[in-house]
Amino acid sequence: MTKQPENEDSGNFLSLDNDFKNSGVAQADWSAKKMVWIPSEREGFQSASIKEETGNEVVVELANGQKATVSKDEIQKMNPPKFNKVEDMAALTCLNEASVLHNLRERYFS
Repeated sequence: MTKQPENEDSGNFLSLDNDFKNSGVAQADWSAKKMVWIPSEREGFQSASIKEETGNEVVVELANGQKATVSKDEIQKMNPPKFNKVEDMAALTCLNEASVLHNLRERYFS
């Protein structure tokens, strides 16, 4: 067997680039949109942004631009972008089923 030379920059591919997700722009964009998770038959949960709240119902806009009305009991809060792919899920500010599922998908299916 021949030994291949080690690439000194290989660590760049093994670690997560935190520059954008920790930037003020990403955090401000996330908080301005009031991002939440809503139930989805196909994916379990999908991201949406709150557009208006009336009584016990919330009107949300999905990533594809469609609007939906859901009960406040069905929505789950979304974590800020700086928590994407976090290794210790106990560090999540919103520790709920949708956030855990999203974190696992981000870590293992990307």
